[in-house]
Amino acid sequence: MNKLFIFRFLPLVLVLLLACDEGFDELNTNETEATSVDPAFQLNSAIINMSYPGSVLVYDMGIVQQIITPNSGVLTGANFNQDNRNSTENMWVNYYRNVIRSTRDIISRIEDVPERNNLLQMTRILQAHAFMLLTDTYGDIPYFEGGKAFTDQNFFPVYDPQQEVYADIISELSQATPALDASGTIENADVLYGGDIELWKKYGNSLLLRAGMRHSKIDPSTAQQVVQRAFQNGVITSNDENALIRHDANYVNGPGRTLNATEANNYYLAAPFVEYLQENDDPRLEAIAVRYVGAASGPEQVPAIASNDPDIQIGMPMGNNDETARQVAAELDLASFYEFSQADRNRVVQQTSPMFLVTAAQTQLLLAEAASRDWISGSAETFYNAGVRAHMQQMALYDEDSTIPEAEIDAYLAANPFDDANALEQINSQYWVASFLNGPEAFANFRRSGFPDLDPNPFPNQDISGDFIRRLTYPSSEIAVNSENVNAAISRMGADNLDTRVWWDAE
Repeated sequence: MNKLFIFRFLPLVLVLLLACDEGFDELNTNETEATSVDPAFQLNSAIINMSYPGSVLVYDMGIVQQIITPNSGVLTGANFNQDNRNSTENMWVNYYRNVIRSTRDIISRIEDVPERNNLLQMTRILQAHAFMLLTDTYGDIPYFEGGKAFTDQNFFPVYDPQQEVYADIISELSQATPALDASGTIENADVLYGGDIELWKKYGNSLLLRAGMRHSKIDPSTAQQVVQRAFQNGVITSNDENALIRHDANYVNGPGRTLNATEANNYYLAAPFVEYLQENDDPRLEAIAVRYVGAASGPEQVPAIASNDPDIQIGMPMGNNDETARQVAAELDLASFYEFSQADRNRVVQQTSPMFLVTAAQTQLLLAEAASRDWISGSAETFYNAGVRAHMQQMALYDEDSTIPEAEIDAYLAANPFDDANALEQINSQYWVASFLNGPEAFANFRRSGFPDLDPNPFPNQDISGDFIRRLTYPSSEIAVNSENVNAAISRMGADNLDTRVWWDAE
């Protein structure tokens, strides 16, 4: 009887099951969720994430003695020349996760789609820039396999020697930049240059110039060849052509967010930077700095006592913790260390301030050095003056109140003329100033050129044996998960510490 019941009702059950299955796919499909993202929007995401995290304040800007803090804990870094892997990993994590992952995916999707040629070449240029920043910061990195966990399920990428990384970066820039075609599809949705092919070409060539100059110590012959190629093809010459990330309330400037939030009262302009500008009567100090005269505490840093007067700015001396900084302040008859000068967070480091990555000022100063080395034609003095002028004009792009009048720029150049006998130091000291708030580039060029001539941070109990930090350490997560490849890089490059030099930073 039970078997007969089952057999009689089995057809009915099957009919009901089939009926339920009809429309099942439609019922379980989210009709509002995107199934495919235009790769142009992926590129925009990668561009936006090229903006530096706030952690560049902890190391890069402190190593080059532009911005420093006397506080420890999460802010430990260049202020004490100590290793803090919670901060050293930030650039790595942000770039691999939010830039390289996207560029790898874009390239894999459109490399065989001729009508997206311009987008492909733009992506290659941006990816080369991201990898350059990573290898300059850490040395040997996952390059040929780096960022391919999503596209190729490669979760344990091999680390490549920096020499090979740079060779391919130069190859990528040399191929991708001229392959941009103004007669092809214009990707005008891009947030960097609005699809302007000529500006993308100037950006790519300026990166190529930068990559060539990185070889000046290790391989001058390659440096000269690459620099000549970049110069001949056309580089950034004006601030209208700068590669910069624009920020708003949704996509904020990383250092700006840090300096307008919990750490507003904890970072100060370093004395060597302030003194260099003061000694040369540099009008950029007034455009950059603020001092809260008489402030005895952080909450007392209010607009009523704020001064941009360059003559009264006082940079925080290097080598102090919060206790000794108080003592130094007392010796200088300051109310507290809260009275030292800061980068003005209401002008140059707002949350919405632009992040300048590659500029006319930097590019013209590199050309000045190349000309002084007889690597390119042209006057080193002309390039030098153009670079200094461009950076002074760039200050207005942060905020109208940081504008430097042309008369003051002219007066500065007249009072501080180009000195051919001291060209390398003068050019690269200006590059240091022109890279203010671009910590990674200031750090890289300081190691490459050896200028400005800074005194080592005198803080005791340091984690380095040399005079300056030469690289940042690998993330702890990489050491734990990808240990075999990390250890191979360490055995080739040198110890995973702050002393080890990257390949192009030859002694």
